[in-house]
Amino acid sequence: MTDSLSLPSGNWPQLEPGWVWLCGAGPGDPGLLTLHAINGLQQADVVIYDALVQKAILDWAPQAEHIYAGKRGGKPSAKQRDISLRLVELAKAGKRVLRLKGGDPFVFGRGGEEAQTLIQHGVPVRIIPGISAGIGGLAYAGIPVTHRDVNQSVTFVTGHDQTGETPTSLNWKAIAEGAQVLVIYMGMKHVERIAGALLDAGRPADEPCAVVSSATTEDQQVLETTLGNMAADIAESGLEPPAILCVGRSVLMRQVLDWQALMRGEAPRNLDPLGRGRPAETS
Repeated sequence: MTDSLSLPSGNWPQLEPGWVWLCGAGPGDPGLLTLHAINGLQQADVVIYDALVQKAILDWAPQAEHIYAGKRGGKPSAKQRDISLRLVELAKAGKRVLRLKGGDPFVFGRGGEEAQTLIQHGVPVRIIPGISAGIGGLAYAGIPVTHRDVNQSVTFVTGHDQTGETPTSLNWKAIAEGAQVLVIYMGMKHVERIAGALLDAGRPADEPCAVVSSATTEDQQVLETTLGNMAADIAESGLEPPAILCVGRSVLMRQVLDWQALMRGEAPRNLDPLGRGRPAETS
């Protein structure tokens, strides 16, 4: 059991009976929880949690009933409407409910759908943002989603829609042309199709890419590749979801910013990965 954490004195919100807090658990590492998340975990009567929530995070709520509501591609999963209505049912029974979702509940997490259902049924809601895997997970791999010498834009994309297929509503040509760095959630299943669409839209085959699997956890693995080789390299590596795909030159910064390697005493692979021939500017 995790030791209790005493929050500093202040006007911390109370999780009242009949309320649901939709809370982001971050990408995996329990240390990336927000104080509001810990506050909610310590008050909840019921925690309904997703598949990507680490057990160590649930240990912050030993007093609560823990209900699994995970949804994993290709595996038996609860229907989204059933999950939403279960939240309504628990709140109407006077429970203090914490809905714990991996990453941020409003970033490809269906939190908006759940909040909408709750409000339609008269259940009061509080939203607690979390660190999204597309930012925090890449940071743990030493990849900044923005860097002044690399990109002034980044686009976040989901690799599949509610049907489980690559979203047909996405204009891949516009996406390919519109942002220097692309961060793709849940793209492993359709990586060959996604990479092909980006190549067809004009992204170069030698563009740096990275795949970060089980980001921020003890099982984290990082594959550095190129857009043209990404699908084949993933298949050869045996990497499994959950994973974040990153396409763009910011991946090169991992050669100098792989801070976990530095903590192990390894030297940076390249102090000038962009080939600028000068130190990075700080002003």
